[in-house]
Amino acid sequence: GMASPALLMRVVASAYSVAEKAATIVRNVMATGDLGIVEKTGANDLQTKADRLVQMSICASLSRKFPKVTIIGEEELPTDEVTEELIEDGHCEEILKKTCPAQYTGIKEEEVMLYTCLLDHVTVLIGIAYGGKAIAGVINQPYYNYEAGADAVLGRTIWGVLGIGAFGFQLTEAPAGKHIVVTTRSHSSTLVNDCISALNPDSVIRVGGAGNKIIQLIEGKASAYVFASPGCKKWDTCAPEAILHAVGGKITDIHGNSFQYNKEVKHMNSAGVLATLRNYDYYASRIPNTVKQSLVP
Repeated sequence: GMASPALLMRVVASAYSVAEKAATIVRNVMATGDLGIVEKTGANDLQTKADRLVQMSICASLSRKFPKVTIIGEEELPTDEVTEELIEDGHCEEILKKTCPAQYTGIKEEEVMLYTCLLDHVTVLIGIAYGGKAIAGVINQPYYNYEAGADAVLGRTIWGVLGIGAFGFQLTEAPAGKHIVVTTRSHSSTLVNDCISALNPDSVIRVGGAGNKIIQLIEGKASAYVFASPGCKKWDTCAPEAILHAVGGKITDIHGNSFQYNKEVKHMNSAGVLATLRNYDYYASRIPNTVKQSLVP
């Protein structure tokens, strides 16, 4: 008979279904809110509830299937019993049909690290690391397509594995000769702004969430993602990094160092982020020394 799929492909296939379940949880929680009162108190409470349920669902579902995998998440990992309706046992058949890249066929469960989080109820991230590197990732956008009207399918899941590629979106290059920089919505500072000015951009897009910024790169809406500040965590960058690298892009800190994903490493990417789908060197060469000196890896 058929050899059973390699562990990595089983983990990714399960993470795909688990991310879809998480998106459903987010939409259900947010739908209970009376949007009229969200401005005052509702939004944060609902967000907190969605965060907690998503984390419980992801951790419980994946650790039940892969008990030896290390899961690192933004929230404290759940200790209380998780109700069955939060458990997702399914997997994506399509992913199991893909051939696991040779360098990952021998991975054992205890060598796998998962980084999970939910950002601002717009993105569910599950990143998969091995040997200190991000090697696979799943990004679900629960509200993707919401402006397309009542009949549109809400949400989408993007996934990728190094050596296979990335799927669930249309890979597009940014307009040639244009320098469009995507950066953070929140942490604006002199340093962040000086760094962006040095790149001499034609335009600047501000969106929340590392996953969303990487999606801007792979869908050709931006040519570089620059964040000259600490504050990005490993669970923000793991899944997006794997997807970007799977399609030939590059992400580093502001100094050009790769991110390390293993148990011993601190969870903060303290030296910022620089990422592109193409032309990484062009942008890297324009990061001012003042910026580099103030961000210590």
